[in-house]
Amino acid sequence: MSSLLAWLPWLVVYLLCLYLLDLLAHRRRHLPPGPIPLPLIGSVHLIGDQPHRSLARLARTYGPLMSLRLGAVTTVVASSPDAAREILQKHDAVLSARFVGDVVGDHARYSVASLPIGPRWRSLRKIMSTELFAPHRLDALQGLRSDKVRELAAHIARLSRDGTAVDVGRVAFATSLNLLSCTIFSRDLTSLDDHGGSKEFQVLVGEIMDECGACPNVSDFFPVLAWADLQGLRRRLARLLARMHLLFNAEVDRRLRGREAGEPRKEHDDFLDVLLDVAARDGAKADLDRDTLRALFTDLFLAGSDSSSSVVEWAMTELLRNPTSMVKIHEELTQVIGSTRSMKESDIDLLPYLQAVVKETFRLHPPGPLMLPQQAQATVRVAGYIVPQGARVMVNLWAIGRDESIWPEPDKFMPERFLGKTMDFRGADFELVPFGAGRRICPGLPLAIKVVHLVLATLLNEFEWRLPLEVERTGIDMGEKFGVTLTKAVSLCAIATPI
Repeated sequence: MSSLLAWLPWLVVYLLCLYLLDLLAHRRRHLPPGPIPLPLIGSVHLIGDQPHRSLARLARTYGPLMSLRLGAVTTVVASSPDAAREILQKHDAVLSARFVGDVVGDHARYSVASLPIGPRWRSLRKIMSTELFAPHRLDALQGLRSDKVRELAAHIARLSRDGTAVDVGRVAFATSLNLLSCTIFSRDLTSLDDHGGSKEFQVLVGEIMDECGACPNVSDFFPVLAWADLQGLRRRLARLLARMHLLFNAEVDRRLRGREAGEPRKEHDDFLDVLLDVAARDGAKADLDRDTLRALFTDLFLAGSDSSSSVVEWAMTELLRNPTSMVKIHEELTQVIGSTRSMKESDIDLLPYLQAVVKETFRLHPPGPLMLPQQAQATVRVAGYIVPQGARVMVNLWAIGRDESIWPEPDKFMPERFLGKTMDFRGADFELVPFGAGRRICPGLPLAIKVVHLVLATLLNEFEWRLPLEVERTGIDMGEKFGVTLTKAVSLCAIATPI
C-alpha cells in the first residue's frame, strides 16, 4: 500500500503533463474552438444522456463549428446551416467516410450505411436509387401501402368502439413495419393486435434499436479498449441481428423455392423480387450475396420503421397541443379528400398544410437529432479551422432546428412558417436536412416521405382526436428518449372518434 501511495504523486504529474500537452496540441493544430478537455476523459462529462441538447448548449458558447475531445477521440460538431453546408457539401469528398460504432460489429462490412465510399458502395447505392426507390417502383407498390393504412384505420375504429385509448406510437410503428415488409416481401411481419407471436418481429426491431442507440459506448470513446467490449453491447446486438437474419433467410429461401417450382410472379415485383432479378442478371457484379441482402433488409427496417413512426407520433403530439393547427389540418383534409374516400399518395401534393406540419415536425423533432457521424479521410480546413484526419464529424440537426437566428420563436410549433416557401428536406436547404445531404443522404427518403404523410393523413382524415382527461389535466409529457431515433419518453395515448 505504501509503495502505491509513493507512486501516486508521479501519476498525478504524468496526467498533468498529458493534459498540458493536449492543450498545446489543440492550439497548435488550430482546431475549432471548444471546451478545455480534462485528462483522459476529455469532455465526455459534458455530454450526458441528451447529447443533442448538451452540444447545442455548448455551441452557444463556442460557436457553430466546435471541437471536443471525447475520450481519446477528436470530434467536430456543426450546429448551423452554414457549418453543415461546409461539411455535407463543400468538403463532402473528404468528410463522407462513415464512422462505424463498435456496437455494429460485422454488420458494417455489408451495410450500405457503413461501407466506405468506393465501387461496392456505389454499386449498391445505384441499385437502391434505380431499382428500389425509383418513382415507377414505388408507384407500382402503392396499392400494398394503401391496404396497410386501411388496416390501421380499421384497427383504430375497433379501439374507438371499445372505448380504448390509442397508443399512437405503437400503432404507427407496427404500421410502418408492415408498410415496409409488404414493400420488401409482400407480406406482414407483425400485427396491430396485441398477440404475442405476431408482435415478435416488432419487439425484435425495438430491441435492436435500443442496443444500437445505447449511449455512451466506452469502446467508441476509447478505441484501444474496443476489443474487450466492456459493456457487452456488440455481443448483445450480434445475437439480436442473428435472430433477424434467420427470418430474412427464411423469406429469401421461400421465394427462391417458389421460383424453382415455377410459381407465378405477383402483378408487381416487390423489393425482394427486384434484388433477386438483379443478382441473377448481373451475377457477381451486382454485389448482392446473401450477407449483403440481409444487411440491406436490416437497414431498411431499422432506418424506416422507427424514424417514420417517431415523426408521426411527434406530429400528433404537437397537433394535440396546438388546437388551432389541428383545426386547420382537418379543414384542409376535409376540403381535399372528404370523408367518403381514403387518403391516396397522389393527394400529398394537394395538401400544403399537411406538408408544412410534417416539415415543422422534422424541424422540432428530427428523428436522428445528431446525424450519423462521419470521419475525415484527410486533414482539411473547414470554415478557417483545421479538421484533422481521423476526426469524427457530426451535424447537430436538433440545434439547427432550434436556432433563433434562423427560426422566429424556434420552440413554438408553427407549420405556417413553411407555407408559401420552397424550403424542403431533400438535402438542398441546410436549414432542414433530417435525411442528411450529399453522398450520404438517406437513399430511402422517397419511401419515407410517402409513409409519413400517408399514415399521418389517414389518422387525421378519418378520426377526431382528444386526450384522456388525466392527460388534459397534467399536460402531455414531452420528454425525449435519445437513441438512434429521438422518440417520446412516454408514449402518446389519445382517444379517437370516427369522423
